[in-house]
Amino acid sequence: NGNGTTALDRINVVPNPYYGASEYELNQLDNIVKIVNLPERCVVSIYNANGGLIRRFDKDNSDSYITWDLKNTYGISIASGMYIIHIKSPELGEKIVKWFGSLRPVDLNAF
Repeated sequence: NGNGTTALDRINVVPNPYYGASEYELNQLDNIVKIVNLPERCVVSIYNANGGLIRRFDKDNSDSYITWDLKNTYGISIASGMYIIHIKSPELGEKIVKWFGSLRPVDLNAF
């Protein structure tokens, strides 16, 4: 099934690498990346370099992307570094994307 492979190949994270900001952010407190070209139904799991689960999204809607605020399951900002994003779709199969994020420290004096 050539189409399935193509659809999986198009899944990506933007921006990648992430250097402290992206065009999706509305203010300095925002840290946003998007996982794009996703199928309607999939599970997106984000792991740190040591294999620890950081965040999981169960997607079941017609949006083609998920917005990730660079926080873990508990709402705590992630550290800078390499992350593994695993996408599993019942229709298409699995895809792994490596993502590097360099997060800026929040400067509360800048507001």
